[in-house]
Amino acid sequence: MTLQQLKYVIEVAKNRSISKAAQHLFISQPSLSNAIKELETELGIIIFTRTNRGIHITPEGSEFLGYARQVIEQAELLENRYQTTSSQHHFAVSSQHYAFAVSAFVRLLKDYQTTEYEFTFRETKTYEIIEDVKNLRSEIGILYLNDFNQHVISKFLREGNLIFHHLFEAKPHVFISATNPLAKKDCVTLQDLREYPYLSYEQGEYNSFYFSEEILSTLSRPKNIHVSDRATLFNLLIGLNGYTISTGILSKELNGDNIISIPLRVNEQLEVGYITHKNVTRSPMANIYIDYLKETVALERNQL
Repeated sequence: MTLQQLKYVIEVAKNRSISKAAQHLFISQPSLSNAIKELETELGIIIFTRTNRGIHITPEGSEFLGYARQVIEQAELLENRYQTTSSQHHFAVSSQHYAFAVSAFVRLLKDYQTTEYEFTFRETKTYEIIEDVKNLRSEIGILYLNDFNQHVISKFLREGNLIFHHLFEAKPHVFISATNPLAKKDCVTLQDLREYPYLSYEQGEYNSFYFSEEILSTLSRPKNIHVSDRATLFNLLIGLNGYTISTGILSKELNGDNIISIPLRVNEQLEVGYITHKNVTRSPMANIYIDYLKETVALERNQL
């Protein structure tokens, strides 16, 4: 099995036609057909079925294509990274929607003295954070564990050769607008929140409660709004007097005074940490970012 054969399979799947794929690949149709047949024989599976109406992908072929695309994507990343004479440095982080993670990233960029770099910060879904670090798209992933999700998340981490590193423990807080009627309370209960819209981050295909970014995700609530980004969530907190549940750590420098944090009176706790790949040595940039994470968390927790 070669990278070239994987590219052939992906192109055929994209075009649903051997002849069209051959044209795009600048090879003859018989050569392409033979290459795919040789691959199918080697693997012992049928990737495509051929009919008068064109190409159809088999269930086995669909699974194989998922792996093939990952391999080609990683190969392209390697080519882009090492087949260049540029001194550009690369660093990527994938995270749940935490302001402290962004603050640490901002500090890293401000302190990084170079004219060329390519940094990536992905605020994304829980499953994708794990996949990003597993497949080396990101060097660091930031997420939380608690009694409810730990068994499931830890299983995915083990299967991906990933390690969870402790950052801090936190009691649940709610984020609400500074003008919310609950804003003057020292703490709130679930009953206090019942009449207000509950905001949570959507998890896409992996929308199991275990992947929820908010604790107490299994509770039934009369008003629910799912969002995909932090800016929208904060706008809805203000515009609709909604609330969400998180660590309690806010960045006034990034978020201003419009959103406040209030303790939630529940017998729960969460552990926030970062994940790394077991078989990858951390880069100097990753070590600096982790130090900044710890310092940012300590500073912003002291401001609570």
